[in-house]
Amino acid sequence: MENSINKNLRICKKCLTRDMMDKADYFKSMYDYIANLNPDIKTEDALYEKRLAVCKECERLADGMCRGCGCFVEMRAAVAKNACPYEKW
Repeated sequence: MENSINKNLRICKKCLTRDMMDKADYFKSMYDYIANLNPDIKTEDALYEKRLAVCKECERLADGMCRGCGCFVEMRAAVAKNACPYEKW
């Protein structure tokens, strides 16, 4: 059975939103938000990347979102005081 959804749209179940370039416009505001976070609350770059690496290996990651809590993992990881609700970071 042929799917009527755009066949050219690539869905990546294990990608971060930044890896899904066809959705760049949709997620631009999220990255603008992260880039403009107050430095006092923003996660340091090295820790941010470590957090995202953990998320990329998690079975709950789907299309840049955590299927467990519903967050965009890049946004949760960007704020220093935030934590994974499943205690992975």
